[in-house]
Amino acid sequence: MLLACFAAFGQMSIEDCYEKAKANYPLIKQYGLIEQSRGYNVSNVHKAWMPQVQLSAKATYQSDVTEIPIDLSKFGLTDIGIPPIDKDQYGATLEISQAIWDGGVTSAKRKSINAKAESEERELDVTLYAVRERVNQLFFGILLCHTMLEQNRLFQDELQVNYDRIANLMQGGLANQSDLDAVKVEQLKAKQGSTQIRHSRKAFLAVLSVFIGETLDENTELQKPVVQQPATMDIYRPELSLFDAHLKSVDATKSEIDAGLMPKFGFFVTGGYGKPGLNMLKTEFSAYYIGGVRLTWNIGSFYTRKNNLNLLESNRDIIQTQRETFLFNTSLNKTSKEYEIDKYRELLQSDDEIISLRNSVRRAAETKVENGTLTVTDLMHEANAEQAARQDKIVHEIEMLQTIYNLKFITNN
Repeated sequence: MLLACFAAFGQMSIEDCYEKAKANYPLIKQYGLIEQSRGYNVSNVHKAWMPQVQLSAKATYQSDVTEIPIDLSKFGLTDIGIPPIDKDQYGATLEISQAIWDGGVTSAKRKSINAKAESEERELDVTLYAVRERVNQLFFGILLCHTMLEQNRLFQDELQVNYDRIANLMQGGLANQSDLDAVKVEQLKAKQGSTQIRHSRKAFLAVLSVFIGETLDENTELQKPVVQQPATMDIYRPELSLFDAHLKSVDATKSEIDAGLMPKFGFFVTGGYGKPGLNMLKTEFSAYYIGGVRLTWNIGSFYTRKNNLNLLESNRDIIQTQRETFLFNTSLNKTSKEYEIDKYRELLQSDDEIISLRNSVRRAAETKVENGTLTVTDLMHEANAEQAARQDKIVHEIEMLQTIYNLKFITNN
């Protein structure tokens, strides 16, 4: 019992393959990169509330300057004169500004960044989810090969029994070498079939090994899933979350458009040093400062607001149409798989009866061969017919399991 438990524990289920394939897929690393990018962008947006510092300097020479056209000597003021402004001028300023209200631009940008990152993550979900369909194909391909190999082994054992039976009949003169050769041909064909199945299974295992990042060999045992249809037929595909993320991105863009219409308030302090300073009539270097509040309002955004909103509504309608189309096609696939499952259930109900009847016919043929009333060729025909019936059941069972898991993939249940 302990050995049986350890053997069952060592089997790999299809759910294990899903998780391992997802963890091993190169794109899984992109989740972390998206989060890093989101963090950097949000941090940069928040830095807009930090004081902004601007340093500028200039040196100019101008061909003419402002003069005061008053001759004070006419008034007897010969000792008083107004010096002209120098044509070469120099200045350096340092301005510090602080936003008080940005009209919601920072908040809108943060929403847009988060919406974009969520859309990228949902796109990754869709890509990684598609890996499950490929795992289904490989997993059930391996199961089918394994079951057919086991059935092939039993068939070869049965052919060996018939070979020995014909050999004994030859000794009694009831059969000849051609009869024995006929059985030998079927044995060689069965071995060829075993070789083909083993190579197919080896190829499936090799590809699945690449998907899950683990080495699987011919001794690897896969756990056969239990035949159980999903409890609900509702659709929970990751594509639906992707459509929702796209709609959130549209809403975030609308917030940016609305924020662009608002005025912006802030205060500033400017310190400078130059010639001339604030006093244009002072012809020497001096320091100065200016402080105040600033209001900016770009009303040009009103010109394009209507077109931008109409464009967003068009994008929203496109996303909704894509969502409805996806649900429509998925529902069609779901209905198709449900009917396929019903088909396989009915086929399996008759498979056991066919196998039982073929088994009876084959055993009767063996008795007739021993009595000399039937040829070995006819016996091999009946044996092959029974083998084909058993293989049909194997294929129907595995195909029904695969169809059930394809239905689970279609609905994400």
